[in-house]
Amino acid sequence: MIRVINKVKDYWHSDTSFITLLVMLLFMVFLMPVLVDGGIVDVLFLNVLFLALYFIGIFSSEDKWIIYVSSFLFMAHLILLLIRFDDTPNQFYLLERLVGLVNMSLFIFINVRLLFRNAERNAYRVIGAVNVYLLFALMGAFAFEILKIHSGKSIAGNIVLKNNDTDYATYVYYSLVSLTTVGYGDIYPDGMAARMLSVLLSAIGILYPAVIIARLVSHTIVEQKVR
Repeated sequence: MIRVINKVKDYWHSDTSFITLLVMLLFMVFLMPVLVDGGIVDVLFLNVLFLALYFIGIFSSEDKWIIYVSSFLFMAHLILLLIRFDDTPNQFYLLERLVGLVNMSLFIFINVRLLFRNAERNAYRVIGAVNVYLLFALMGAFAFEILKIHSGKSIAGNIVLKNNDTDYATYVYYSLVSLTTVGYGDIYPDGMAARMLSVLLSAIGILYPAVIIARLVSHTIVEQKVR
């Protein structure tokens, strides 16, 4: 058993694990909203995918204190999810989303540390940087949903929000629109907090690819030429 755990940890500490994570994130960010909105998959499956991400975070951690925090947040999210899907579907929804936001923030931190854990630069690291970009979109979706549940103001437009998991598609869509600075105008921020969060995501969407991804790409090209 210990040998299996060590092999799993070694894989998620390796650069090749970035590809597996990319496949998961592409599915969750671009395909899952379509499936949820169309009622093709149950929202329980969506929550299981998020738990899988947080579980990966435990094995991706290199420091003991991060492993302890990741494990605690994973168990807290799992317990809240089990309670919510029992007999009280809405009572713990806000708390669960808050734990999810903290969990996602920690997962981003873990992946950024993996990107720069040593001086090596390769194509896998570029993929890892793209993963972090997609994780920001998921984190933004959580933040907008928390604003809506807590204050009643978050995003507005030609949408109908139900304050449950079925809103996932709408929040991810708007988070991506803000992050990529596309701004179609069909959905817009409602309230100052949502406006500032939209601007923050837009700033991240501009600066992160220009600074982090571009740097990794340039270093990778230089190293390949040297070889």
